[in-house]
Amino acid sequence: MLPHIRGRLLDVGCGTNELVKAYGGGVGADVYQWGSVDLVVEDSARLPVASGSFDTVTIIAALNHIPNRVEVLSEAHRVLKADGRIILTMVPPAISRIWHAVRQPWDADQHERGMKEGEVCGMTMTEIRRLLHVAGFRVLLEERFMFGINRLTVAAKTAGERQ
Repeated sequence: MLPHIRGRLLDVGCGTNELVKAYGGGVGADVYQWGSVDLVVEDSARLPVASGSFDTVTIIAALNHIPNRVEVLSEAHRVLKADGRIILTMVPPAISRIWHAVRQPWDADQHERGMKEGEVCGMTMTEIRRLLHVAGFRVLLEERFMFGINRLTVAAKTAGERQ
């Protein structure tokens, strides 16, 4: 996803903030303090940042862990500049269930934070497209990576009203 990031970055659900570090700057926000989170928030749908503050918002392998997905995507829309973009990655539900089962004994995320109500294992591209559309985004690019298992989606803000 690094080649698709431009300008000021906000990584929602940043975990240990690796993407911000790899990009060389930005703000990593999460609802849990993983040790190097820049901005710990109670709800990613209510970010304490000004509208139009960022060029790129990323949600990497985390949208399925956000129960209020539409509200968080709408908040991403708010904090993006007019020509801003959102970048998401997600694995399909079946792959996610297998991955979580295999990693469960060693995954701090599952031990320390656990799965909360409304979280799901993975999401389909159809679900992601629908959520982005409702939040006011237009999909620009969809690509598979990591042996075709993972999916990257890049979307732009639409000029019209959100539905």
